[in-house]
Amino acid sequence: MRPVIRLALECSARLTRRNRLDEAMAVAEDAFRRATADEHPEIEQWLIDHTSDFTGED
Repeated sequence: MRPVIRLALECSARLTRRNRLDEAMAVAEDAFRRATADEHPEIEQWLIDHTSDFTGED
């Protein structure tokens, strides 16, 4: 996954934890659209591995 995609996902997680859900979704959707088909499985795995980044729970 390109660093710009990972950074967008991390930003989306931060926004989600701050209850800025509209902005979080916009950032994440833009990252998904810019990702290549080859990056999609890696993004999916990143989201699974980093669920607590979005919820703020361990």
